Amino acid sequence: MDSFIGIRFKKETAKRFQQFSKAHFKSHTEAMAVMLDFFFYNEISPREKLGPTGRTIEANLKKRINAVIAIMRDMEKTQTKPTVAMIESLFQTEETKKKPLILEKKFMEEKKEVRFREKQNLKNEL
Repeated sequence: MDSFIGIRFKKETAKRFQQFSKAHFKSHTEAMAVMLDFFFYNEISPREKLGPTGRTIEANLKKRINAVIAIMRDMEKTQTKPTVAMIESLFQTEETKKKPLILEKKFMEEKKEVRFREKQNLKNEL
């Protein structure tokens, strides 16, 4: 069996450590050993800040994503939709109304239709 040594901590710090240790490790010794190994192997000091936390990174990403969405919506309103409308209007084909061909005068004379006829009835009866 290993021997133990007593270390003095303030009551509040000791209680916080005990709660943390119970939540994550089997014993207080294991918790302390893992914490010391973490700082030793990563060559960092417990007083150093490791950078932004997950929450701050997430908040920054959300802000950037919202900014990108706003830019895309603005582009859609000002550039994409009007351009698409112009292109669609260019490619829309309206059915042309069939107009009669313009014929030369000589052909028109040949195809004369009689518009008025003389009465066949000489008595002027209807």
